[in-house]
Amino acid sequence: MKTVSKINIALELLGSMSHYVIEVSTKSGQNFVEITPMIIEQVKRSGVKNGVCFIYVPHTTAGVTLNENADTSVAKDILNTLNRLIPVDGEYKASIVGHNATLLVEEGELVLGTWQGVFLCEFDGPRRRRILVKIVGE
Repeated sequence: MKTVSKINIALELLGSMSHYVIEVSTKSGQNFVEITPMIIEQVKRSGVKNGVCFIYVPHTTAGVTLNENADTSVAKDILNTLNRLIPVDGEYKASIVGHNATLLVEEGELVLGTWQGVFLCEFDGPRRRRILVKIVGE
């Protein structure tokens, strides 16, 4: 716990810090749910103009990733590829995808590429999932 305290102290030195919890109910066993609008809403609520947005999914069978959000077939292709490469339980897929993402905030806006979106990756649904968001900056 001392490490967490030191991290929180370091983050507080950077300026304001806001914490949010987003809850999402997934609809099927394996799918990607775009959560970009929810993250953008939290960035705006925080009032941070320049800083960092940390996103963490505290579940062993779910993760978070950034990828193309303009073409829905991309998420399906990624999921099909993961299923072909890892035909076992969701814990393995979630470990490969990862449980966190870090994004910049500039001029009050989340910094994403033109076609980029933030996705909750469900590998053992349907379930109710929590996404923890911490926004730090000035």
